[in-house]
Amino acid sequence: MKIVDAKVVVTSPGRNFVTLKVTTDEGLTGLGDATLNGRELAVVSYLEDHVVPLLIGLDAHRIEDTWQSLYRGAYWRRGPVTMAAIAAVDVALWDIKAKAAGLPLYQLLGGASRDRIRTYGHAEGRDLPELLDSVRARLSQGFPAIRIQTGIPGLTSVYGVHTTDTDDKPVPHQGAKPLVEDWDTEAYLRHIPRVFEAVRAEFGPELALLHDAHHRLTPIQAARLGQELEPYRPFWLEDCTPAENQEALRLVRRHTSVPLAIGEVFNTVHDYQTLITEQLIDYVRSAVTHFGGVTPLRKLFDFAAQYQIKSGIHGPEDISPVGMAAAVHLDLAVHNFGIQEHSGHNALTREVFRHAYTFTDGHLHPGEAAGIGVELDEDLAAAHPYRQAYLPVNRLHDGTVHDW
Repeated sequence: MKIVDAKVVVTSPGRNFVTLKVTTDEGLTGLGDATLNGRELAVVSYLEDHVVPLLIGLDAHRIEDTWQSLYRGAYWRRGPVTMAAIAAVDVALWDIKAKAAGLPLYQLLGGASRDRIRTYGHAEGRDLPELLDSVRARLSQGFPAIRIQTGIPGLTSVYGVHTTDTDDKPVPHQGAKPLVEDWDTEAYLRHIPRVFEAVRAEFGPELALLHDAHHRLTPIQAARLGQELEPYRPFWLEDCTPAENQEALRLVRRHTSVPLAIGEVFNTVHDYQTLITEQLIDYVRSAVTHFGGVTPLRKLFDFAAQYQIKSGIHGPEDISPVGMAAAVHLDLAVHNFGIQEHSGHNALTREVFRHAYTFTDGHLHPGEAAGIGVELDEDLAAAHPYRQAYLPVNRLHDGTVHDW
């Protein structure tokens, strides 16, 4: 079965999404997500100018060989642009292979290891009352676990804290330059333990609570936060410090027993080697879309399983339903599944990307449609063209650019 065409579709039904559509000589098509928030057009060029010409004429069934060729054959390896492009090809080919077999993708990955997929939702508020209301809203949707984020006293805005709790998901700042937000680490460190205390007092000890530090802490600051959160038994503390310095997690691990989750900005197994082999983390957070696809992420999970580390796939609004569908199939199949982030998408996005996966009582299931179970409405996608948008930049009070 030969690849005869491949094209890139860019659409913005609220957020920008980059989709690769691969077509074979047997009429089967496959979709892959190549979205890279704030750098979408770089991936579009990588695909259109460098990858698509290499695909024409290849055997669509040779997924592993195609992956290795795109990764090793370019000489310049790794990086988010490269790996997002490779991911799109990989997922599209898995979609085609599963459709050719007449099976949902998870069946080609070994079949189901569970009946449904536990998720966590996002609760947020500019202050504690808003946060508590948001937690109640997530509980009413059935979420068994909830990530809690709030505004910080003295800061006008904080990344990850929206002012709406409706189906119309907030979009990144649109324009030629990113929004600049201020940041105060000490104010954050003083505030977050009080947030956990208030949520526990309101909702009790059974609710699984997660928190994302968004890479903004030094290792010793992360260790301090972990210690102070221990009485509230978080499900995990996410991205507590920039983990490109993998050895930094040794210090954090020595000082706190709070479970640690890392990896949404990682794009190859090499970013994890120390973290996994020294058991410095408890959950790997990479997304199918940014890690090169289903092929390498499944290998990462198998590697992590040898050290009793579980999956926690990144699932924000800026990964399209194509990327989410691939993640949900993996979640159902892998033995060392932990939890799946589920931010959801707005109604228009769900129309552009009609998908078979379902969300019921706080759990996902990929459905039984052949392939990954997503169909792209190209006409509707074309009616919502790309709009330049960026994630915010954080600066300290003295103007210094701060880390994520």
